[in-house]
This record gives sequence, C-alpha cells and structure tokens, in this order.
Amino acid sequence: MSSASAAIPQPGRTKAFLRLVMIEHSVFALPFAYIAALSAMFQLDKNVHWGRLLLVTVCMVGLRTFAMAVNRIIDREIDARNPRTAQRELVTGAMSVRHAWTGALIALVVFLGSAALLNPLCLALAPVAVVPMVLYPYGKRFTNFPQAILGLAQAMGPIGGWLAITGEWSWDAVILGLAVGVWIGGFDLIYACQDVETDREIGVMSVPARFGIPAAVWGARVCHTVTTALFVWYALATGAGVFFWLGLVIVAGAFGYEHTIVRPHDLSRLNRAFFSVNGFIGIALFVCALLDLLVRGLTV
Repeated sequence: MSSASAAIPQPGRTKAFLRLVMIEHSVFALPFAYIAALSAMFQLDKNVHWGRLLLVTVCMVGLRTFAMAVNRIIDREIDARNPRTAQRELVTGAMSVRHAWTGALIALVVFLGSAALLNPLCLALAPVAVVPMVLYPYGKRFTNFPQAILGLAQAMGPIGGWLAITGEWSWDAVILGLAVGVWIGGFDLIYACQDVETDREIGVMSVPARFGIPAAVWGARVCHTVTTALFVWYALATGAGVFFWLGLVIVAGAFGYEHTIVRPHDLSRLNRAFFSVNGFIGIALFVCALLDLLVRGLTV
C-alpha cells in the first residue's frame, strides 16, 4: 500500500467489503426474482410463503455478493489501470485480496446453504448459477461480447426464484429470466461506453471498444426493444392483469427516456440512465406486478 493511500482513513472491513460489492445494486435483479417467486406462489396456492421468500432474498444477495467480489478480485489489475476504477477498494488497499476472498466464500456458502433449505432441485442447480458469475470477469479477455455472459448470469435470478417455490422447471420463468438478462446486458453496453478509450489502450474487449460507441448505443436500444417484447410474452404466458400491463407501459416509457438522455455523442447523463432509470424500472415493475397479483387473489 502506498503512503498516500495509507494516509486515507480506512473503513472497517465489513463496510469496505459492502462498498466493494456495491450491495445497493441488488435493486437491479432482486425485484425480478420476487416477481417470479410471487407469480409461482400465485399459481401454486395463491398464498405468500414468507419463509421461502426470505430464503430467495438470501440466495439472491448471497450469489450476487459472491459474483461482485470475484469480479473485483479478478479485475483488480485492470481496475488499477483505469482512472474511473482506480479508487476501488482492492486497488487502494482499503481491502486486501485475502479479505475479499473470505467475504466471497462466505457469500457462496450462504447462497448454497439457502438453496439447500429451499429444495433439492435448487441445490442441484446452484453450481450452474455460479459458473457464469465466475466466467463473466474473464469474458472481457476473450470476447467482444462479455455482456452476453453478464446477461446469462442475470437471467438466473427469476428462474431460481420460480424454482425456489415450486421445485419444478418453468418456461414462464425462463421468459422472464431472458427479459432480465437482455435488459441488463443492454444497459451494460451503455455503461461500457465510458471506458472505451481506456479499454482500447489496455486491451480490454467490449462492444464499444471493438465496434464504437454508436454501435453499442444502438445495440442497447435493440436489447431493450427485445426486453419489452419478452415482458409482453411473459405477461401473456402468465395471464397477467391490468396492473402488470400498466407496469409494462411504465417500463417502455422509462426505456424511451433512457435512450433520449444517452446518445452516441453525448454520454454526460450516462450515470443517471444507468443507476436512476434502471433502478426505477425494476422497482416499478415489481410494484405493478405485486398489485396485479394481489388484485387477482394473492393472499398475504
């Protein structure tokens, strides 16, 4: 650790780890696991099973925490060479690699333990969910499309949420999972645009670095159009009611807004699009889906 970084007050290990994994970003994927789990409960017996919902939450947060920690550990040398990420905890020394691995392994044990408490199928498929989480940070080293791996990883949430309740495979959950995966892969295309010059300089592979920012922005627009279509397919497949459809209108409007404030030659509002708009999308659709299920007879 440099003398300069040593002079900076270091947060506690737990606080540093939570900052490392950006725990607050669980808002992007967790609402869709809840939508899947509650929809499965509605189809099962129209009752909310709070214990299972809690385990779904623990599973999701555990797996995401493991994934983010591993991502930061694997990418720490790349992060050190990028001015935007040079202040991350593993670069500055606010957290050691050993402690990051400890946190990651604890999160993995929590995930696997929660999966085991849900049902045998969840436990059996849990390792499958882990694979893309570990593969994703390596993706930028061998493919121009690492967002595809990220999308696959994020698609696991809704599928797992449904499996947690029924213990059975559901193609409805796959549709929702694909929607979430394409959505997150799409906005990660936008997010990657801010690093295009650095990525080219240090050899990190991505759509913006290989094909340019305009191609990435247009790719994100295509992804979010496909996402909207998949949400519509999910609504039709599950017999969704008026509140869910209202949520889809809100989501479509949010996508439209996102793509008006982020343009190929104007990335000044990229963070608003990435954090504010996409966080709003997940919460808004979850609230509308919950209202829809309650109106249709879901009992809490």
